[in-house]
Amino acid sequence: MKYRILILLMLIFNLSFAQNELDKNEIENIQKLINLYKAKNINGISKIISYPLEREYPIPSVKNEADFKKRFDQIFDKKIVDLISNSKIEQWSEVGWRGIMLNRGDLWIESDGTITALNYQSDFEAKQKKDLITRQKTKLHASLKSFLLPVYKFKTKNYLIRIDEQANNKYRYASWKIGSSESSKPDMILTDGEWENDGTGGNHTITFKKGEFNYKIYRGIIGEKDAAEISLTVEQKGKIILQQDGKLLE
Repeated sequence: MKYRILILLMLIFNLSFAQNELDKNEIENIQKLINLYKAKNINGISKIISYPLEREYPIPSVKNEADFKKRFDQIFDKKIVDLISNSKIEQWSEVGWRGIMLNRGDLWIESDGTITALNYQSDFEAKQKKDLITRQKTKLHASLKSFLLPVYKFKTKNYLIRIDEQANNKYRYASWKIGSSESSKPDMILTDGEWENDGTGGNHTITFKKGEFNYKIYRGIIGEKDAAEISLTVEQKGKIILQQDGKLLE
């Protein structure tokens, strides 16, 4: 599911990238992480997470240490705990500036051992995702209830915007003025949006066309620290007439 941040990381980071050998400090940090999982030291693991730890939408991100401890068993079931705790150093590889990955991207860490991404979904989360999608559909306006999977919901200065995946790898755009709810009729619905990856870092654009206008949703996953996580750009005949940064909503 290419729109998912977690799945994107699995798809775009593969062994075709040049991998560097781990240095002594990195090996020591990996071993410390492995030992924490062997002991199932939830308190210790909670302190080496880069928060928020994103989960597959619409599952909420893990916000902080307290949230992590509460949800640990929901996210890290026996299968993934065993995979990490029984891993060997040779299963870990550095992929340039992207970080260090376990196997083909099951877990991503920084060189200091900080966990940045988990590309695994437990049975609990799979059910949770299904339940959340069903719940979303009950709250949506009748014109929006039919979709394959939700992609993004975010707000800009003036708009509430929702992106959903439909059949044949196409996407739907719905927007409301700020202050409206998803249960009300959208001010605009656009269909047949197309996804385009921007490089290999996971950044991407979903473009919707309406006459001489292009509506572009840009999702920046890897970029400058203070860069917007998502944005809306509207072009008319190739000229930008509106651009607003957005904040993702759960």
